[in-house]
Amino acid sequence: MSRAWRSVCLGLLLGAACATPSSTRPTPSPTVQKAQAPDKAPEKAPEKSAPEAPAQAPSQPPSASAAAEAASRSDFEHAVDVAQRGEWDAAERGLEALLKTNPSLDPAWTNLGVIRERRGRLDQAEQAYRKALELKPDQEAAWDYLARLYCRTGRATNIEAELRQKLETRQEAISLRAALAFVLLHQQKLDAAATEAKRALKVDERYVKAMQVLAQVYFLEKKYELARMVLENALAIAPRDAATHNAMGVVQLTLQERYLALSSFKRAVQLRPDFAEARNNYGALLNEAQDYPAAVTELEAAVKSASDFVPARLNLGNAYRGLGQFARAKAEYEQVLKLQPSLADALFNLAILYLDLEPEGLDTLERFKTSIAFFEQYRGLGGKDDRVDQYLKDARKGIDKEERRREREKRAQERKAQKSEETSPPATPPPSSAKLGTDDKK
Repeated sequence: MSRAWRSVCLGLLLGAACATPSSTRPTPSPTVQKAQAPDKAPEKAPEKSAPEAPAQAPSQPPSASAAAEAASRSDFEHAVDVAQRGEWDAAERGLEALLKTNPSLDPAWTNLGVIRERRGRLDQAEQAYRKALELKPDQEAAWDYLARLYCRTGRATNIEAELRQKLETRQEAISLRAALAFVLLHQQKLDAAATEAKRALKVDERYVKAMQVLAQVYFLEKKYELARMVLENALAIAPRDAATHNAMGVVQLTLQERYLALSSFKRAVQLRPDFAEARNNYGALLNEAQDYPAAVTELEAAVKSASDFVPARLNLGNAYRGLGQFARAKAEYEQVLKLQPSLADALFNLAILYLDLEPEGLDTLERFKTSIAFFEQYRGLGGKDDRVDQYLKDARKGIDKEERRREREKRAQERKAQKSEETSPPATPPPSSAKLGTDDKK
């Protein structure tokens, strides 16, 4: 019997690909966009279009000649393409080489920071973001990623103070105001976040970044139709923004529009193949539809893009379990617990894995006992799934059934041995060993 496991389809996602406000990860921006044009299509091929946060700001590479500028742009875009394929070493080397010849290329510094953050080198990532802002103080992407990095590392109040100070003398700087709105959202200061988003929209009513933040405020306030309306407006302005499609999918999922949600997540993935959170959401719904091979494809790609992405690893374990691949599912759940030891859902899924699958070489009694142990650990961490009582009964019944089977088998073997003894012919006595007589005997 197959049982339901715990899966993770993420909440509303904005800007750079983020799972939750405390564990956001950036994604390399695919193009160098022209200033003040978040609503325009990028200059590269369509399939590598909108960054998750449609940057207002990266300027075109300064150069001494048109040929040099074209070369810088080509090298930059190649490095980003490589990064989007998950080839972090090659992408980092390419950007570092580019910056040696063109150190004033602010988008390259931002994307170098993105790669370093993805690889866990957070101090170096911050340095790169700040170098980009030193070159272009209003670069939206750099402010967005820097704000998220501070939130991710527990320094939301620090970046909030910095942004407020800068806005005192730059009231019209919507890139700063959008970053502040996100930071306030992260801290659950919903009214303040909405206020800042609306202030940005007063400056530019087509500012998609502010719309995204405002939509998330409405979502958290359970005003789902309002959130949908704002996201629809954002898509009318920037139809190739992957983050907006992903956010729309979460709203649709909440409104029980699963088919539409599946379509929105799929579109987000098409627009940004390295968008780990969109792939996770798409993969989670494919799991629910029991399309496990397709789910594995999406979730393996998500993990490749972000190896520390806990929800994607949890869902990938579920997909492997659906395919009956015990060892792979177990490995993913165990990796989840290494990354987040207090995550009860991983223990729940391990318990289900041991309860349902019968891998070759694993003793049946040991399997059921291990399942029970994981369920008990799950409850010890505060897990409250109502199904656990029934699952524990199933495991104990399994133990009882296996013990009775073994007892029957033992008795059968004993009867067989006894019967074999009773039907065997008596043993033939050995020949006599008496001495033979001799002629000397009288």
